[in-house]
Amino acid sequence: MSTISVPQERKPRLTLVGAGPGDPDLITVKGSKALREATVILYDALVHPGIFEHTSPGAIKRFVGKRSGLHSYSQEEINEMIVRYALSYGKVVRLKGGDPFVFGRGYEEIAYAESFGIDTEVVPGVTSATALTALKKIPLTTRGLNESFWVLTGTTSEKKVSNDIFLAAQTKATAVILMGLKKLGEIVEIYREAGKAHLPVAVIVNGSLPNEAFITGTIADIEAAVRATCLSGPALIVIGEAVKLRLDLNRDTTAGETDVKGLFSELALP
Repeated sequence: MSTISVPQERKPRLTLVGAGPGDPDLITVKGSKALREATVILYDALVHPGIFEHTSPGAIKRFVGKRSGLHSYSQEEINEMIVRYALSYGKVVRLKGGDPFVFGRGYEEIAYAESFGIDTEVVPGVTSATALTALKKIPLTTRGLNESFWVLTGTTSEKKVSNDIFLAAQTKATAVILMGLKKLGEIVEIYREAGKAHLPVAVIVNGSLPNEAFITGTIADIEAAVRATCLSGPALIVIGEAVKLRLDLNRDTTAGETDVKGLFSELALP
């Protein structure tokens, strides 16, 4: 019996690649390499156009993005497209904002592709939950202050506030809430009822991009501050004492000039 060999470059393969939080320079080296090798790229709404500088000129690029209230394709349709393109063209990259396994439904796409015998790989991305807070110099954990941080969704698939936010409000953990801007009123009410009206809050909209907005306040006043700015776009809500450390850092660096020469006068350098 004769067998038909499939050319290696056409062998069906799916690679999930995390594009990072927005800034195209924050894609990983391995993610960049996967894009260069891809025959087809199916990309999301939060992917910066600058990412495509890493792709082959002949690669097929298809937008399959989903944003709040506006879906170009259902998840089932995206799953089917992945399989069709992989079987027809070989190397498919599914390019997703942030990290594909952090609220990215990456597992569903991997599982669907593998059910058709398609080889899969995941290239982790820089998730906004840790990247945007780091870029704004907000430490998610600090000795003596808190022992954990929670990454939560602000809106469940049923369009409700996650019950986990009620639990987070009872702890000292830094809460990092994605997809929660439209639920901000309900979120702050949960923290008020937990006796946390004083707790510092930061809201980062369009994080790491030139049009980024950074709003700070407390549970008591952050909703009014955000409403006054008329912000729109993907947002990250950070709640906890860690936000106060960022604000204290800012005050410390603007308090006045430091006598650097005097501070290090006894330090001998080669």
